[in-house]
Amino acid sequence: MPRADAQRNRARILMSAKKAFAERGPDAPLDEIARNAGVGNATLYRHFPTRRDLLIAVYADEVTELTANGRDLLHHDPPADALFAWLRAFIAHAADKGDLARAIPEDGRSPLFDEWHAAMHATVAPLLARAQEAGAVRSDLDGPDLLALAGAIAAAGSGTARTDRLLRLVREGIATSVPAPD
Repeated sequence: MPRADAQRNRARILMSAKKAFAERGPDAPLDEIARNAGVGNATLYRHFPTRRDLLIAVYADEVTELTANGRDLLHHDPPADALFAWLRAFIAHAADKGDLARAIPEDGRSPLFDEWHAAMHATVAPLLARAQEAGAVRSDLDGPDLLALAGAIAAAGSGTARTDRLLRLVREGIATSVPAPD
């Protein structure tokens, strides 16, 4: 188990990198990330020997947050609202973090992407099953269908209003009874 100060340094580096990558993209200077984390370059490189390692760690943290959000939403009612709250978060993730994921070099990326995709499928499945059990969404739907639709909305990238409209259209299209417009 790493020392407490090493754990804090790692967490500060990840927080700084997350912010830098969001603001400046995946090519943000590592020196700046270390400086904003309050650590030296040697500390950054001790935790993350390459930019690839740092990109993977930041993206993995993003996936962990998104899947944790899905687990939390399993306890919220109504089930269809919980499902669509998570789909909205997934769309934001896919739209905002796509550049970060694509910046991870090809070598070794496939097993990581497979793992992350499996995590998304494992997260949406119980949310969808719960909404189906409640009779809120069609029973012939599956998680990959929803993730494909949500991914297409993220790829459209037209801002919040457009995302909300497209997600509402998906919701109406898969509902067992069409809800009244917002």
